[in-house]
Amino acid sequence: MEKGEDGVWSVTIGPIGPDVLSYTYKIDGVQVTDPHNPRVKLWQGGAASLVEVPAEGGTFYDVKNVPHGDLHVHWYQSDSLGKLRRVYVYTPPGYERQTGRSYPVLYLCHGSGDNESTWSQLGYANLILDNLIAGGGAEPMLVVMPNGHPVSWGERARGAGGDNREMFRQDLVEDLLPLIESRYRVKEGRENRAIAGLSMGGGQSMYVGLGRPDLFSQVGAFSSSIRGLVSDPKVAAFFDDAEKANSETALFWLAIGEKDFLLDSNRKFETFLKAKGIEHTFNWTEGDHSWPVWRRYLRDFAPLLFKSE
Repeated sequence: MEKGEDGVWSVTIGPIGPDVLSYTYKIDGVQVTDPHNPRVKLWQGGAASLVEVPAEGGTFYDVKNVPHGDLHVHWYQSDSLGKLRRVYVYTPPGYERQTGRSYPVLYLCHGSGDNESTWSQLGYANLILDNLIAGGGAEPMLVVMPNGHPVSWGERARGAGGDNREMFRQDLVEDLLPLIESRYRVKEGRENRAIAGLSMGGGQSMYVGLGRPDLFSQVGAFSSSIRGLVSDPKVAAFFDDAEKANSETALFWLAIGEKDFLLDSNRKFETFLKAKGIEHTFNWTEGDHSWPVWRRYLRDFAPLLFKSE
């Protein structure tokens, strides 16, 4: 930034295409948010201000004049972790009125820098689902957005706290899933449960979903962290028996941008899946490791869910 004669610092960037951008100021080495902007994203590294560059003609995640679902926030005690946890839950339009109807569930996981609020706050998952459902592009469904950090960044930096991925699985399977199925009208059975996520959450989704095909029949992984997945004993059975895996998994959908820093590891994973005979859909797209890509992936993935096996 440059300081003007009036003492005001400024910078001009762009042009920038339609997007929701995050930014911070660094003042004497201290990172701060914009005090004049109330839109703030909270993440594991602190907070950042948000600004939206609108698209001419609108986008698929705009607030439109369609029926809207609701976002619910729950605090719950995780007995498996011995911690108080928070989860966001989207219910589709009409959920409160249509009391005799039950719905399938998508468990949607965030990345390592984010938390349980980010898929709605920055990913606009609720608006994407509103628009898809209104247009008949997706089945009405619940979307459960859990906290992917049973082990905090601080604990991990100290080498304490345990295995984050395994503890996430324990919490989701033993505590969160029963909570959702006791509090909401959801359809029973693996064919009515899907799990997907981005980056860290994509790795968690495969770890949980492929490791527990008795609970999940559909798995999505966006720009995913593959580290340690192939060699993990809790997922080995899925990779070692392709015939069983293919019969149990109605949808295994992966996608990554051509400029993503995780592209090489995802390409190797694609080669591994082909060699094992695991049926899947792999999407190479434009983009990098960022929210414009992940919003598109959710838009493309959600319409594929909960079709007849």
